[in-house]
Amino acid sequence: MDIKEKFRILTEGAKYDVSCSSSGSDRQGKKGKLGFANVGGICHSFTADGRCISLLKVLMSNNCIYNCKYCVNRSSVDVERATFAPRELCELVMGFYRRNYIEGLFLSSAVFRSPDFTMELLIKTVWLLRTEYGFYGYIHLKGIPACDPKLVDIASKLVDRMSMNVELPSQKSLALLAPDKKQEDIIQPITQLANIYDAQKAGEFGKNKVLPAGQTTQMIIGATADTDGMIVRLAESLYRGYSMKRVYYSAYIPMGDPGILPVKPPDLVRENRLYQADWLMRFYGFTAEELLPVNLNLPYDVDPKSAWALRNVDKFPIEINSAPYEMILRVPGIGVKGAWRIVEARKYGNLTFEDLKRMRIVMKRAANFITCGGKYIGRGLGNELRLRESLTLPGFAKVGGYEQLTLEESFVGIPKIIT
Repeated sequence: MDIKEKFRILTEGAKYDVSCSSSGSDRQGKKGKLGFANVGGICHSFTADGRCISLLKVLMSNNCIYNCKYCVNRSSVDVERATFAPRELCELVMGFYRRNYIEGLFLSSAVFRSPDFTMELLIKTVWLLRTEYGFYGYIHLKGIPACDPKLVDIASKLVDRMSMNVELPSQKSLALLAPDKKQEDIIQPITQLANIYDAQKAGEFGKNKVLPAGQTTQMIIGATADTDGMIVRLAESLYRGYSMKRVYYSAYIPMGDPGILPVKPPDLVRENRLYQADWLMRFYGFTAEELLPVNLNLPYDVDPKSAWALRNVDKFPIEINSAPYEMILRVPGIGVKGAWRIVEARKYGNLTFEDLKRMRIVMKRAANFITCGGKYIGRGLGNELRLRESLTLPGFAKVGGYEQLTLEESFVGIPKIIT
């Protein structure tokens, strides 16, 4: 099999892994080396300052010894198989880089022969890139659970970011759909990477860049009966206890055993709601407990922040000229930048509703939950139906299901996904 055929097979097999954001690495270029990790530049990702860059997203091998029911590369499925030699992959990466197609690499693999053997192949590839080929650009390596911890330690010194995918939200689901994998084999390297990243932040490695962009993980949603309440609690524990940079949520794509797995994929609105809830936990100060009970899913018709406000109308309205920043953040229609602008602006005088409009606050939502100088112009907090209608984006949750937005409707209330 020639290298072009391998490339076609192994890039196709890599497209289901979404945990390839490059945010967080700031390593500059170096004389005598090629590439650098923070420059804007065949997967699109984003740097810490929001610029879009391109990564070569590829598998080392799709020849897997495991038979995870949800995976396109599982051992029982009849697909074309291929495995790169480390040097073949290095030549590809350098060829793409020299042609300005990519700025970095996202490298993953099925478990080929054994976890240790696969991890050694991955390490050899990135070691060759860094040393012999002089590649100094961004590298995100998806590690192999159950491999020797020494291999994880070696890999962390060569790459910018690593990920060990949680895969499924509970041990019960993992045992059902991925019986070859054990939860402890996933948590152990996640813990190890968290300790390495914390040591790097504390300066224990000096000027050496060891895992500068931290670690990420990914969960498949909709393949099992795990609720959104369970999922956001797991994500919260990963952020708080394991220095996780990002948790990614990937809607299940039907490709496995229909006797065990759902025939239809989950609605993508569910995936979007989980990302919104994740954002609220990371940047708005919400806890998983506040967002929803453990046995429930997030609502489709309103975003998680609006759903929280509807459950807590007794906390509103708040006076915009005196309320603390933390409470202003919880008002639907007001985002992080908006809350900051309000707190800064009111130092120089009382704000009016017109002032808030000029700050680009989404007044259709926010007006229901605030007062300005004691004045209230909202729909009233006592009518839940009318209040909910004001928080629902056009086209969502209409009678009979979802509808295509008109061009005019599509611009209403869209400044931010969550505000």
